Amino acid sequence: MKRLASLALTGVAALTLSAAAQAEPDGEAIYNQACMACHMTGAAGAPIKGNEAHWAERLEQGMETLYTHSIEGFGAMPAKGGFMNLSDEEVKAAVDFMLEPVL
Repeated sequence: MKRLASLALTGVAALTLSAAAQAEPDGEAIYNQACMACHMTGAAGAPIKGNEAHWAERLEQGMETLYTHSIEGFGAMPAKGGFMNLSDEEVKAAVDFMLEPVL
C-alpha cells in the first residue's frame, strides 16, 4: 500500500512539474522558430535582436504597444510573425527574449 501511495504521489508531482513547465513559453525557442529569419537579418525593416538603435524608438512606445504590434501585426510584419498557431503569451515571450539584450 505504501508503494502504491508513493507511486501516486510521484505521478501527481510529475504532472504538476509538467503543467508548470508548460505554463511559461520558451521565448528563445519561439524566436528561433518564428522570428529569427527577419529579426536576425533586418528583413523588411525588422529591428535586429540586440541592436539598441533599432529598438530605441519602438521601446519609447512601451511594451504593451510592442506586444500589440507583434500579436496583431504592424507594417511589413504579419500578425504573430505569420505563425497564427502561436498564443499571445508565446508571442510576448518571444518579444521579451528579443529585447533582453537591450533592456
